[in-house]
Amino acid sequence: MLNGRRILLVIGGGIAAYKSLQLIRELQKQGALVTPVMTTGAAEFVTPLSVAALSKSKVFTDLFDLNDESEMGHIELSRSADLIIVAPATANLMAKMALGIASDLPSTLLLATDTPILIAPAMNVRMWEHSATQNNFKTLINDGVHFIGPEEGDMACGEFGFGRMSEPDVIVKSASNILINGPLKGKHVIITSGPTHEPIDPVRYIANRSSGNQGSAIANALVALGARVTFITGPSTLETPGNCKVIKVETAIEMLDAVKTNIPCDIAIFSAAVSDWRVESLNYNKIKKKQSSDILKINFIENPDILKTISKMKINRPELVIGFAAETNNLIENAIEKRIRKGCDWILLNDVSLGSDIMGGNENHITLISADETQEWPRMSKTAVAKRLAQKIVDYSK
Repeated sequence: MLNGRRILLVIGGGIAAYKSLQLIRELQKQGALVTPVMTTGAAEFVTPLSVAALSKSKVFTDLFDLNDESEMGHIELSRSADLIIVAPATANLMAKMALGIASDLPSTLLLATDTPILIAPAMNVRMWEHSATQNNFKTLINDGVHFIGPEEGDMACGEFGFGRMSEPDVIVKSASNILINGPLKGKHVIITSGPTHEPIDPVRYIANRSSGNQGSAIANALVALGARVTFITGPSTLETPGNCKVIKVETAIEMLDAVKTNIPCDIAIFSAAVSDWRVESLNYNKIKKKQSSDILKINFIENPDILKTISKMKINRPELVIGFAAETNNLIENAIEKRIRKGCDWILLNDVSLGSDIMGGNENHITLISADETQEWPRMSKTAVAKRLAQKIVDYSK
C-alpha cells in the first residue's frame, strides 16, 4: 500500500524512540522510502548510525548544516515527502508544533511543510493528561494533523495509563489509510508523461529532451491525495510512480490509444512532450549511408493532437483537462492561444528555451493559464510544482 511513497520520519527524544527502528522496517516492508530526521534528544536513545543503517538514508539532524541547505534545504526536505510521521512525538514536540515554534530542524520542518502529518505521541501519563498537552492536542487536530494513539499500558517510569506509543504495525496501517483517504479519493486521473519516440528505421527515432520527471512528480502528488491514477508514459529512465496503473508506450499514436482506452476519467493531465511529427513511411530496414550523396530526405506527417482530441470530446470528456505549453518565445501569448485552440481548461506554461534547464532538469517555472486567470508561480522543484498543482486540483474539485 505504501509502495514508492516517501515518508519523512521525525524521531523525537523519548524512551519509545527504540520503536522507531522497527517502524522503519515495517514501512520498508510496505515499499516506503524512509528519510529520517532526529531531534537532539532522540540521539540519546538510538544512535543516528543505527537509524541510517536501517533506513539506508542519511539522517538529518542539524538545521544549520549549510551543505545540506545548498543541496536540498529544509523547505524542500519537508515538502518532498508524501507523509511526515512523528514517532515518538514528545510533549515538547507537540507544544512546538501547536505554537509554531521553529527552534531546531524537526520543528522547522514541521512548521514549513504542506505535507500531511501523522503523530504518534509517547510520554508519561501525567504529561499526556496535563491541560497544556490536551490543549495542544486539540489545536493540532483542528489544524488537520492526524494522530494515532497514545495507547494505554505500563510506562517505562512505572506508571500505568495512556501515554504508550502505538506499535509500529499500527502506525503503518494508519499511514496507509491517510494516503488512501485523501481529498481526491474517488477521482480517476489520467496523466501522460515523458517523451515519445517516433521510429525512422529499426535503430533511429525522433525524440526530445523530456525526462518525464514532472509527470512522475504529478502522479505521486495526486496518488498521495487519494486519487486513482492511470500513468501513461513514453520511454523514460525514471522509476515509475508507485500505487498507480502504469502503461508504457513509445509513439504518439500508442499514447492516444492508451488514453482513449482508459477514459472515462475525472481529470486528464497531459504533461508528455509528444512529438508533433512522425515519419510518413517507416523504413523496416536500417537506412544505409549513401556513397553518392550525403543528403538524406525524410518525409514527415503530423501526429494526432492528443490534448486537442480529448479536450474536444463530445462524450466522456474529462471534467478538467490540463495541458502543458513548452514555449521559447512570446510565452504568454502563445500559451493563451494554445489553450483556446486546443480547448483545454488549464495550460501550464513553461519556458524551455536554451539555457532554461527546464526540459530534462529538476526544476520548473510555471505560469498557470485558465479562462479566468494567469497565475505565475516562482521557479521551484518539479516535486513542489506537482504538489502545488495537486492542491489547485483539490480546490477546484471542492
